Formats: sequence, C-alpha cells, structure tokens
Amino acid sequence: MLATRAALERLGARIRKTAPGCWSVIGVGRRGWRQPDAPLDFGNSGTGVRLVMGAVASTPIAVTFKGDASLSRRPMGRVLQPLRLIGIETGDRGSAGPEDHLPVSLKGAARPQAITYHVPIPSAQVKSAILLAGLNVPGETCVIEAAPTRDHTERMLRAFGVDLVEDMTPEGHVRICLAGRRGLSACRIEVPGDPSSAAFMAVAALIVPGSEVTITDVLMNPLRTGLYQSLAEMGAEITYTNRRSLSGEPVADLCLRAGTLKGVKIPAERAPSMIDEYPILAVAAAYARGTTVLSGLAELRVKESDRLRAMAAGLAACGIRVEEGADSLIVHGCGTDDGLGTVPGGAQISTHHDHRIAMSFLVMGLAARQPVSVDGAAMIETSFPGFQDMMTTLGADLRGGSEGARL
Repeated sequence: MLATRAALERLGARIRKTAPGCWSVIGVGRRGWRQPDAPLDFGNSGTGVRLVMGAVASTPIAVTFKGDASLSRRPMGRVLQPLRLIGIETGDRGSAGPEDHLPVSLKGAARPQAITYHVPIPSAQVKSAILLAGLNVPGETCVIEAAPTRDHTERMLRAFGVDLVEDMTPEGHVRICLAGRRGLSACRIEVPGDPSSAAFMAVAALIVPGSEVTITDVLMNPLRTGLYQSLAEMGAEITYTNRRSLSGEPVADLCLRAGTLKGVKIPAERAPSMIDEYPILAVAAAYARGTTVLSGLAELRVKESDRLRAMAAGLAACGIRVEEGADSLIVHGCGTDDGLGTVPGGAQISTHHDHRIAMSFLVMGLAARQPVSVDGAAMIETSFPGFQDMMTTLGADLRGGSEGARL
C-alpha cells in the first residue's frame, strides 16, 4: 500500500493519513495525471504496479515502473498486451531484460481506443487494469472473462458513480463494460477485513488444540471465500455472525475453533476465489487426517515466488509427505482418527522473499513438535503490517533468529 501511495503522489494525487487506519485522498480531477519526476517503485506489490499501469495508460505521459527483485521476475505482459490495444507504447530497455518484466517504460495513449478484451486467464488484476484505463477512453470499454474473478474494482467504481454494466455473453462468459470520460464523484469507502490476511489467524485457530478465535469485519464476497468453503469441507468449525454490508461489500464476524480436519479434494475451478490462500490451506492439510488434493495451481508459479514449489519443499522439510505436479499439490496429512496430527517441524524454510510463504510456515510452527523457522520475515510488511504483533496477541511466540514459531 505504501509503495502505491508514493506512486500516486508522484502522479499528482494528494494523500494523507488523518487517523489510525484512515486516509484522505484528493484526486487529480480534470487536470489528469502529471508526468512523474522519477521511476515509480512498487517494491513487492504486483497488484499496485498492474493497476497503476492501467490507470495511466489512457493519459499521454511517460512513466517507468520498477520493483524489487521478486516483482521484477513476475509477468507483466498479460497487462501490457491489452493496454497496447488501447494505445500505450512501451520502450526498448536494452539489456535490462524482456519487455514483459520490470522495469518497464510506458507512454500513455494520446488517442486511447475503446476495446473489448477477452482475458485469456482468470486475472482480476488484468481486468481491473483495463477498466481503470477505460475511465479516460471515449466510448465503451469491455472485459470478457471465462471464469468470474474478484469484483472489488467493479463494486468500488460503482460507488464512485461509474456507469458499469455486467452481463453474460451467449457463450456464458462474464462481460463487464463501462462508458469512459463520464467523471467520478468522491465518496467515503470503508474497507472490510482482508480474507487473505484473516486466513493465517483462521488456520492457526484450527490447528492449535484448545484454540478459539473470533475475527471481525471479514470480507465475505463470494468471489473471495474459497478458502473458508474448503476449510468447512475439511470439517472446520466456523461460525458466521453479524452479517452485513460495508461500502457495498458483504462482511461478517468469524469464530473458529480447533478440531479434527480431514483431507478433501479441492476443485480446480475454485482457484480464482482463493489463489493467494493455497499456501496456508496446505498447512491446514498437513495437520488433517488423510490426503488433500489441490489442483488448478499453475498461477502459483508466477507469484512473488514459485509458491507451488516453495510449499512442496517446505512441507517436505517439516516431515510431511507431498507430491508436486505441474499445477497440483497432494498433501498427505499427519492427522489420526482421534484428531489433528502433529507436524514434526524442526526445519528452516526458504521463503524466496515471499510474504505468504513466510507467514504460512510460521503458522505451521505454532502446533509442530519442533519449532519452524523462516529465513526472512521483513517482507511480511508488504501485505500484513503488524502480523507478528497480531499473532503475539493471540498467544503465539514468534521469535527472531532460529527459534521459529511457537505457542
């Protein structure tokens, strides 16, 4: 978030923190984005860089995007391809590497063209980048996706007064269209709790004997709740209370209690609704009785790390039998008929500078026979500032050095 804030300020927005958890944003309005005086550095934020690429694509300014070593390995061509159809130009970076990886120099379209784009792989980031570009494009910009992806951008655009229409194509695909150059109206947005961040506390509560944890204000958008559906199928005790709407998004309070989990087969078509949660789901599967089969995971290989390989290696190092496929992971849990198993643990995990790998294995260590340590944790601030303090409040003992995670 902080990297995205800094980028938007260089582009002309005025952003200030008004209170803990509260921010005021004054947009650029009719004057539009300004030419930044330096490259925009997004650190480790894949969502931030792809969405801002879309936001500037229909303004004739030149912008260079860069990130850290991890982000520089992630594919950007999937976003740049539709933005080129709108009219952007991307510069030759010489020896810096292939054009679909950062750093990328982009010149926005002087005469942006409305497009209808069929997204080849499920990606809310690609969809959102196109819609944000379409805000400053004359005519109607449409995105067609074969499988629905998270729709937070669409909900928020409607809150800002965008004329956005969603329907189905004759083939049964989702089509989202917006009319550009209509103006936006400022509004108050309350952001629900992130279900991807809540997942770490949720699984910790399920695997540590005697635990009971309540997590409030968690987003319950049906396009984001695949993990919780999967955990329920595994036998997790999850109670939902105080269901309501917050800024157009469904939310609820979740109460989770430790208990026996069983292995299940998670359908591949559920992947878009839980793609970031597979690492922590694999931890739950390690403690479950029986075998859990996860499929449709190819996208995990192009996240901050090759998460599929990182999880397989880490689970094996902790004494769990796993089978890694091209887009699948089979986890043979250590649970028994009497209840949850106990993971042997005792390993130091190579996180490959990936925040979700680090958090997942720290959670695994909470109930393991031997502590589980990770080779770095600073990058956790990328997605979950205060993770260690939050877990400590729940009773976890997260120590520095090689001592690992413990209750």
